[in-house]
Amino acid sequence: MSREDFIELYSSLGATVTGDESTPQAIRVNPLVTDGSTLIETLTSQGVELEKIPFLDHGYKVIYSPFSLGASIEYLLGHYFLQETASQLPAQILSPSGEDTVLDMTSAPGGKTTHMAAYMGNGGSITAIDVNRRRLYALENNLERMGVRNTVVYNMDAIDLPDEPMFTKVLIDAPCSGNYVTDSLWFDKRKKSHIQHNFMMQRKLLTKAVSLLEKGGTLLYATCSLEPEENELNVQWLLENHKVRLDDIEAPGTPGVTEIFGDHLDESIKKCRRLWPNDAGTQGFFLAKAVKL
Repeated sequence: MSREDFIELYSSLGATVTGDESTPQAIRVNPLVTDGSTLIETLTSQGVELEKIPFLDHGYKVIYSPFSLGASIEYLLGHYFLQETASQLPAQILSPSGEDTVLDMTSAPGGKTTHMAAYMGNGGSITAIDVNRRRLYALENNLERMGVRNTVVYNMDAIDLPDEPMFTKVLIDAPCSGNYVTDSLWFDKRKKSHIQHNFMMQRKLLTKAVSLLEKGGTLLYATCSLEPEENELNVQWLLENHKVRLDDIEAPGTPGVTEIFGDHLDESIKKCRRLWPNDAGTQGFFLAKAVKL
């Protein structure tokens, strides 16, 4: 598919993207180590200009910084995480507490893992899994830097976990096709075969997640893809093949699309959220929240 083909596809889904949108740098304050007012005062005194992102609990847009925010003392001490705006939404929507037993199925490099730990106040437990050993080094470093103490890390494929309902909440930050906002060469290298490979892998993760959830437990499925095969069509497949229902999501963006490629999908898919770069001012993103029946 060409750039024009992708833009035409997005137009058929209701978007008016140009393919040239960008997303600003953003940080997430870490309440396990500091509080927002203290951090903002410290960074402001160093010449950093920040703007609170209204729909995020801990997120700030970076207007200007005279230095690299990934090399400051505050960053190294875990006072904040460099995390794109939309990617701060999954943990916020899942909102685990200190009473939860959480599984992060594809956890490296740890942005969402450390975010969930903050919501949990280091209570409960998080099992963080990633198949890539090299990426796990970054996860382990971030867990230590951010003061996380309730997480155990495993280097394995989540598909190999036993089918036992052990968790109250599961996060799938799914490996996906990505989007053009965070990759300037995206249109040049993305092929339909990549998308097909991804949605088949994602369905395996969804099936495993349902088997691992306790009855009444919550699954949060997120991608940074704009492709319907990896988003609404996967959710339709989930509804048809597993005993789950969708829950409403409080987030910016537009409802999930229910007419795709001429097919009519389950109306409850409107409860999902699509973040279009031209509309939300973020990278492309998709969110679905399901409860096991």
